[in-house]
Amino acid sequence: MPVSKRIEVNDLNVYYGDFLAVEGVSMTIEPRTVTAFIGPSGCGKSTFLRTLNRMHEVIPGAHVRGEVLIDGNDLYGPGVDPVLVRRQVGMVFQRPNPFPTMSIADNVLAGVRLNNRRMPKSDADDLVETSLQGANLWNEVKDRLHLPGSSLSGGQQQRLCIARAIAVSPDVLLMDEPCSALDPISTLAIEDLIEELKQEYTIVIVTHNMQQATRVSDKTAFFNIAGTGKPGKLIEYDTTSTIFTNPNVQATEDYVSGKFG
Repeated sequence: MPVSKRIEVNDLNVYYGDFLAVEGVSMTIEPRTVTAFIGPSGCGKSTFLRTLNRMHEVIPGAHVRGEVLIDGNDLYGPGVDPVLVRRQVGMVFQRPNPFPTMSIADNVLAGVRLNNRRMPKSDADDLVETSLQGANLWNEVKDRLHLPGSSLSGGQQQRLCIARAIAVSPDVLLMDEPCSALDPISTLAIEDLIEELKQEYTIVIVTHNMQQATRVSDKTAFFNIAGTGKPGKLIEYDTTSTIFTNPNVQATEDYVSGKFG
């Protein structure tokens, strides 16, 4: 069973070339919790999320200043391998992205094989089963593991991507609007799954759905932006109930009550 990890971010600034996209974020995310990032479009939520496993670096010129510590180890320390970071900190994207030509089973094992881990067939079969069970998908697909991942519905494909993410035994799961492309029933299935997964993982989710944030998260971070071309900033970070019922900052109250955004 993975050991859930604590994340500490200290004065993180995210740049794309010379452009400061996110400014001065500091926060601590406790183990085995769900933290939601909310805020208007373009305020840096997804950019900041991607710095937590160095995914933003796939964009040329992207770099950070500041620290991201997972159990005290700086992800941006000298000699740290981004590939290992991404194994420790898994990512589920907005649109389900199973590898279309791979079978359901091979999709689950894709990350493990990418990390050059060879395993006996029996171990691979066990990992496929436990990962799909962990994603609440096993009973729906156990008789068709050989079919392509693209044969599944959108909601099933997203759960397949979650199974793929947890197969490599990460400590942290990042989810970038994982339900925005899904229907309400599939959304509910993913939300129920998040509730179960937090028993083992530290989870951070970006969502535009206020109700979703209140349903799934323990703490909520509200990001905002002063205007086009300005950096996104963390405005307020507190328990989800406080953010939605008694925030300290007027801008937070305006956003969660629907006055802007």
